Amino acid sequence: MSSIDLMDRRNFLRTMSLATGAMLTSSAWAEALAKKGRFNIGYSAITWGGKDMQAIEDLAALGFKGIQLRANTFAPYRTKVSELKDALVKHDLKLAMFSSGNVEVDPAKFESTVDTHVAHASFVKALGGNAMQVTNSLRKNNVAPTAEELKKLTRVMNEIGKQTADLGVQTVYHNHMNQWGETPEEVDIIVQEMNPKYVKLLLDIAHYKQGGGEPHEAVLKYKDILHSLHLKDTKPVESKSGYKFVELGQGRVDVPAVFAALKKVKFKGWAVVELDGVPDPDKSPKVCAEINKKYITESLKYPLG
Repeated sequence: MSSIDLMDRRNFLRTMSLATGAMLTSSAWAEALAKKGRFNIGYSAITWGGKDMQAIEDLAALGFKGIQLRANTFAPYRTKVSELKDALVKHDLKLAMFSSGNVEVDPAKFESTVDTHVAHASFVKALGGNAMQVTNSLRKNNVAPTAEELKKLTRVMNEIGKQTADLGVQTVYHNHMNQWGETPEEVDIIVQEMNPKYVKLLLDIAHYKQGGGEPHEAVLKYKDILHSLHLKDTKPVESKSGYKFVELGQGRVDVPAVFAALKKVKFKGWAVVELDGVPDPDKSPKVCAEINKKYITESLKYPLG
C-alpha cells in the first residue's frame, strides 16, 4: 500500500474481520424491506459536523434505521472498529452509506487514491455496510471539464470499484455541485462511461436540481444503474453561490415527483436524507432531522422503516 500510511493490508483486514460479529448487514436489511415493496430511508451524519456519536443517538431516537457516516470516522476507529459498530448495533442502525471522499485523476496520485478507497471499503465491510460513495474536487474556478476529462475521472472510479467489489463493497458515484459532474450533461457522460459491474449512481436530488436537471427524470433515465439517493432540497438565496440546501419541502425540488418515480421503477435501495449543514442558526441538527422526518412520514406518508 502506498503513501497513505496504512497498516499492512492483511493485518488491516484481519482487524476488520474481528468486528463483523452477527450484525445484520445493510444488504440483508434492504432485502427485508424490499419484500415489503419499499425502499429504505436513511439519514446522513454530516449535519452534526463530526459529532457522530451524537448523530447516532439522535437519529435512532427519531426512528431512523440507517445512517451515512463519513471518512472522518476512519482514522479514529480503524483500529477499534468494534467500538463504532457496537454503537450502531446498540441503536439499531445500519450503515446505509459511507462517504469515502475524493477521487484524483493525476496519474501520480492514482495508486494512493485507489489504496485509500480500498482501505475505506474494508472499514465499511467491518461495520456491516456494503456501499460507499466517491466524489471529487476537480472543478477549479468553475471551469467546466471536457468530455475526455470526465472519462478520465470515470476510469479511476471504475478501478476503485473493481477493487472494492472484491471486498463486497459497492462503489457509487455522487453527483455534486462545484465538482466534475455538476450539470446533467456532465453526469450523463460519467454515467455512460461507468462500468455498471463496478460503479453505480448515487443521485443527489438537490445537487442535480441545482445543476440544472430534474431529479425525477434522472430516476427514470438511470433506473438500471441507480443504486441510492441523497434526499434534500435547495432554494435560491442572496449569497455568493446563489443557493443553499434546506430541509425537504422547503425548496424547489419536486420531492413528491421523485418518490413517484422511485415507486414507478420499483427502487429498492437506500434513500439517505442529507443536509450538509444546519440552514438556520436557530436550529440544531436534530431539529432539522425532525423536520425532514415529518415531511417524509406526514406529507409524503412514507414510513421510515
